[in-house]
Amino acid sequence: MWDYSEKVKEHYTNPKNVGSIKNATAIGEAGSLSCGDALKLYLKIDKNGIITDAKFQTFGCGSAVASSSILTEMIIGKHVEEAKKITNQDIADMLGGLPPAKMHCSVMGKEALEDALKGYFKEEKPKKENKIICNCFGISKNEIIEAIKKGAKTLEEIQEATYAGGACGGCKNNIKKILEEEGVIETSNLTPVQFALKVNNVLEKLIATELAKDSGGVELVDVKGKEVYVKLIGACKSCCNSTATLKNFVEAQLKEHVDKDIVVIEVQQ
Repeated sequence: MWDYSEKVKEHYTNPKNVGSIKNATAIGEAGSLSCGDALKLYLKIDKNGIITDAKFQTFGCGSAVASSSILTEMIIGKHVEEAKKITNQDIADMLGGLPPAKMHCSVMGKEALEDALKGYFKEEKPKKENKIICNCFGISKNEIIEAIKKGAKTLEEIQEATYAGGACGGCKNNIKKILEEEGVIETSNLTPVQFALKVNNVLEKLIATELAKDSGGVELVDVKGKEVYVKLIGACKSCCNSTATLKNFVEAQLKEHVDKDIVVIEVQQ
């Protein structure tokens, strides 16, 4: 059984501002019935940008009801610019905390508020493709991809960079799928064939592309364990700095993008 605070129990058993607002200035939605929780938030905003009323309709667990209830109390009387700064952690803190597995309920409130205010400010709403992967911390797919581009290669590194997967853990499989989609798989889990393919992918798409800018290039010859045998081609083949190119660029890039223990060996042909 979840350890709920007295504040959560209060707002669940006696929720505030339940219902809808006729001719609402802004309406926001979050969650979905298929996922078990859904929230619709109604706002009345005056000409000065003050939220004069807020009501909600929620289908979900006690945490979802309590989070929605306290959110309405938090934003009534606030200017829209101030309301925009409210985070899911602010909502959870006002409730005296939420169990990690229920943090997504506070995120749902934040998302509904953002959705409503985007409509109010007539901002472009995020594309559906950029869906939230980690509901506990509100981390989107694009944010995870950005972390991968900056060097995160494992589930643990994604958690360190974004917090995604660090609470209830329900999104870990989805994070792993994104790592796979982006061509990032922990090398310890790769078969020798997969390892070689990953090495070749980095060589062709990243390293060879850069070397081609100076009329050079590199080709994969063989992979034996963590030893990668390559052949320099074009201008790189006769360049006096070929050894430096192999170690400082080719090997360095493979260490960064594939495995830190890789050793690159040049094959003279």
